[in-house]
Amino acid sequence: MPEVFLNSDKYPVTPDGRYFVVRGRLWRCTNPNLDEAQREKLTHQLMMARRDVLAQKKRADARAEKWAHAEVNRLKIALGERGPVWWDDGEPDYTRHKPATTPYAEWYAALDIVSA
Repeated sequence: MPEVFLNSDKYPVTPDGRYFVVRGRLWRCTNPNLDEAQREKLTHQLMMARRDVLAQKKRADARAEKWAHAEVNRLKIALGERGPVWWDDGEPDYTRHKPATTPYAEWYAALDIVSA
């Protein structure tokens, strides 16, 4: 069985560290080139923005909710989880793809898991 790296001890991470798998889809990992302090700061801000999305949704404030969603997007781009890829070898972005339809198919099949 191949080595499996886990994101938050729950999700398998591709051997190259670019993606983790949730419910059968690839999701881009945070840019590992960010320094720890910057990553922690951005992650904290992202969690606050996500809470704000929920709060604005409960308040039924569509304008504030739209702003909160934009802030989540901005922070995910800053973390490298959206926007331009953080690797420089020319490989495409497979975010949201099923692993079976990507170069990770063999790795994923070897995990012998029902869903992640």
